[in-house]
Amino acid sequence: MWDILIWVLIGAGLFFTLASGLVQFRLFGHSVKTMLGSRKNQDSSEGISGFQAFVTGLASRVGVGNVAGVAIAIGVGGAGAVFWMWLIALIGMSSALVESTLAQLFKVKDTQTGQFRGGPAYYIEQGLGQKWLGLLFALSLIVCFGFVYQSIQANTITQAVQSAVGCTIDGDACHEDWIIYKHVVGAILVVLTAPIIFGGIRRVAKIAEVIVPVMALIYLVVAGVIIVMNIAQVPAVLALIFQKAFTFEAAGGGLFGSMVSIAMMQGIKRGLYSNEAGQGSAPNAAAAANVKHPVEQGLIQMLGVFVDTIIVCSFTAFIILLAQLPENAANLSGIQLTQAALASHVGQWGQYFLAVVLFMFAFSTIIGNYAYAESNIQFLKENTALLTIFRMIVLAFVYFGAIAKVDVVWNMGDLTMATMAFINLFAILLMSGYAFTLVKDYQSQLKAGIAKPEFKIDNYPKMKQKVRSDVW
Repeated sequence: MWDILIWVLIGAGLFFTLASGLVQFRLFGHSVKTMLGSRKNQDSSEGISGFQAFVTGLASRVGVGNVAGVAIAIGVGGAGAVFWMWLIALIGMSSALVESTLAQLFKVKDTQTGQFRGGPAYYIEQGLGQKWLGLLFALSLIVCFGFVYQSIQANTITQAVQSAVGCTIDGDACHEDWIIYKHVVGAILVVLTAPIIFGGIRRVAKIAEVIVPVMALIYLVVAGVIIVMNIAQVPAVLALIFQKAFTFEAAGGGLFGSMVSIAMMQGIKRGLYSNEAGQGSAPNAAAAANVKHPVEQGLIQMLGVFVDTIIVCSFTAFIILLAQLPENAANLSGIQLTQAALASHVGQWGQYFLAVVLFMFAFSTIIGNYAYAESNIQFLKENTALLTIFRMIVLAFVYFGAIAKVDVVWNMGDLTMATMAFINLFAILLMSGYAFTLVKDYQSQLKAGIAKPEFKIDNYPKMKQKVRSDVW
């Protein structure tokens, strides 16, 4: 699946980039201004603000993929994997704009709360008229984000704590005892997660709005200081990244597998896991925002891809590539490699610091992922009992992830992520004409001097026939 998906991701991203006239670069400055301005209207009864949707999306994006995922990519694919992370993010920004714009266009009002909700399942059903495909996507997202991704977050928290307390050596008595301690960590995570997810998406948005900026700032400050301390070595690291990006070693067999290098496979795979551009996850948060024009939220969510990969993932990559790693680094996996790299820069306290920051990253991602899955449960059926059962299963997977092996949860994640991405990319390619029309409408209003464009669907009768709500 991944041998083929890599080319689909690149092809779709390039198509959206060229067809939109490099929109992610032309409107980048405007997207920053729009995101900052969207902090207003925080208490809308119809939905969360654009900024709250942004940080809810960022809560899911900025997580273990930025720390453990980058380490796995570099550990397996080498320094060249970082280049492919950057590439998939830059072209993926246009994919993020398209999918989030479509999510806004086809969003609906919840019959019980009066708030907005939507996402790929909704725009597939309305825009393509294929409810079965919308149901299939909803199910794949529920399994991926509601269950499997929760296990990855919990697993990485466990790994970070294990490394921080020094129980990583096989055969050591401490390592053997850790098998029992993992169950304790899992139980603690369940207890912390339960009150939040039972509070619903509005509580998730409010918590994410506080946690995400703080945790990202602390991590970036420390990483920035490390980069400045080693600034003389940065040009050599950059040269290594570009040099190794095109060192070819086939990632697999067969026609498609032999065309992909290990660096390319790992960079794109972990890049997509981190920034989610085109995967169909962030549109679920984007649809909940109360904005005047669909493209407004598309631009805000597009910015999230840039922040996630070009900034946060890059900082992690430089921490690792600038480090003098210990001899046993080859035996370390994921987050433990990043912890060892950080400790080599700042001392042993770096292990504990990253364990705390990682907990904040992963925990916010757990609640962000839940918000996406909840919206798709409601797409399947608005039933309180079903939602309660779903929440209980989510907690079970949080516990499972804490005690499972690293490769088990990451392989499960790769499979479910690929399934989601295939369905969503197929849909947004077919419906991209809607998004391009909306981008053109938005830009024409900006050129006319309208500071805050407003979308009026009555100007587009054919589009209005597809949209099954009176939102616009």
